[in-house]
Amino acid sequence: MSDRLRGTGLLVRFALRRDRILLPTWILVLTATVVASAAATGPLYATTAERVAAAEALNASPAIVALYGPILDTSSLGELAMTKMTVLYAVFVAFLSVVVVRRHTRVEEETGRAELVGATAVGADAPLAAALGEAVLASVVLGVLAAAGNIASGLPVAGSVLFGASWTGIGLVGAGVAVLAAQLSSSSRTVGFLASGAIGGLYLVRAIGDTTAEWLSWLTPFGWGTQLSAWSEPRAWLLVAYPALAAALTAGAIALRRRRDLGAGVLPDRAGAAEGSPRLRDALALVWRQQGTALLGWTVGIGVMGILMGSIVPSIGDLLDTDTTRPIIEAMGGIGALQDSLVVALASVVAIVITCFGIAAVTRAAGDEHDGRTEAVLATVTSRASLMVAVASAAIVGTTWLLLVSGTATAIGWGRGAGAIGAALAQAPAVWVVLGVALLLLSVRSRWAVAAWGVLAAFVTLGQVGAGLELPDRVLGLSPFHHVPKYPSEAFAWRPELLLTLLAAALVSLAWWRYRTRDIG
Repeated sequence: MSDRLRGTGLLVRFALRRDRILLPTWILVLTATVVASAAATGPLYATTAERVAAAEALNASPAIVALYGPILDTSSLGELAMTKMTVLYAVFVAFLSVVVVRRHTRVEEETGRAELVGATAVGADAPLAAALGEAVLASVVLGVLAAAGNIASGLPVAGSVLFGASWTGIGLVGAGVAVLAAQLSSSSRTVGFLASGAIGGLYLVRAIGDTTAEWLSWLTPFGWGTQLSAWSEPRAWLLVAYPALAAALTAGAIALRRRRDLGAGVLPDRAGAAEGSPRLRDALALVWRQQGTALLGWTVGIGVMGILMGSIVPSIGDLLDTDTTRPIIEAMGGIGALQDSLVVALASVVAIVITCFGIAAVTRAAGDEHDGRTEAVLATVTSRASLMVAVASAAIVGTTWLLLVSGTATAIGWGRGAGAIGAALAQAPAVWVVLGVALLLLSVRSRWAVAAWGVLAAFVTLGQVGAGLELPDRVLGLSPFHHVPKYPSEAFAWRPELLLTLLAAALVSLAWWRYRTRDIG
């Protein structure tokens, strides 16, 4: 090993220890989603003709194709089962690598820890190599588990292996995008936006290609998963494109890394104002200033997602028009009731995604405390109580706003207003409970705030696999999302909403009281 890479193995082990909650949680949720989709699709379609009809209905909807990608072999059970996983959920795989690489490169430089590590007997390229090594390892493990889950669920072995390999490949590309973005800016938040923008742009190019000019789909790694055709007549050679692109991005990142100073970015930092704005004189304004750009980005993303998902709703009847499902649909009350049920399901999924914004706001406050910025704020006339109120408002009000945006956008795509908006806002009390737990963890000890991701993952896992495992209601009821009324497919129930709201208020109040009395740092 060259001197520039000395200590890489030690840093990889240290990174894995730091991410001992993050990585297993993310990998478990994605793997459980794959298994749930694979296991649930087969029983819905008893014959090949029914699968073909469902696949053709998916391909006939431009909105579905833009969101999930086309189904190339309409008779393939594997391709139908993995429709969402191949493209849409591949985005979450890429973001896993982005989070890991950013955390162990730019965040370390921004906080000064990279300089301390560099002062030891560690090679100059070891931190970057360690971050990439962890991302590669996580991608490989996730790909293997996804393949094993598909095989265990009864899907073909060869297709399952190729599908898992495509997820590993998209993870490598995500790592390459993140490590290149980490060289461009000295701000970890800017790096996150650059990497997210690049992934969003690649996804958009794929969506345009799948709905209009097919050749565009070949230019983006999110199109390669579909063009791989893993489940019938596979193009296995296309798997080489993933590591090739990742290697090119990494080579560019290394070249830029050796041309910049530690802690700096290739792009010059924008000079700030000579004097702070009077609007930033209190903690509330400061926290909202920190979260404003992120909230704007989330608003745009959630709005686009809501419109796409809403436009899928009218075509759900054609998708599930089979001999097996037709009696079920009639028993539910017809296509209208089925559409209402789909809106409820979409609202529950989007609510979980939106909860991530609130948890990120809470963990950012924890990061500020770790890095000493909270002490600087509290050294002024700002009180701990007002600071906790500011953080709680950013998390709770921000997520509530995003739920409203989601419901409104879904209503626009669906063409019906009250049902979609009501379904989205009905999720708010459950989201508030999760954020109350996150704030309580922060109030006990700042380092515990990251455990909120594990809490959310546990609730999601109960929702995804709990019913399938026929767990008792008292276990399923541990998740606040289990108690959300299924409006508009059922009558709105005020009692569980009120109880969840009271529980959330109690958790936030307890967090506020505890934060006022504990030591900072």
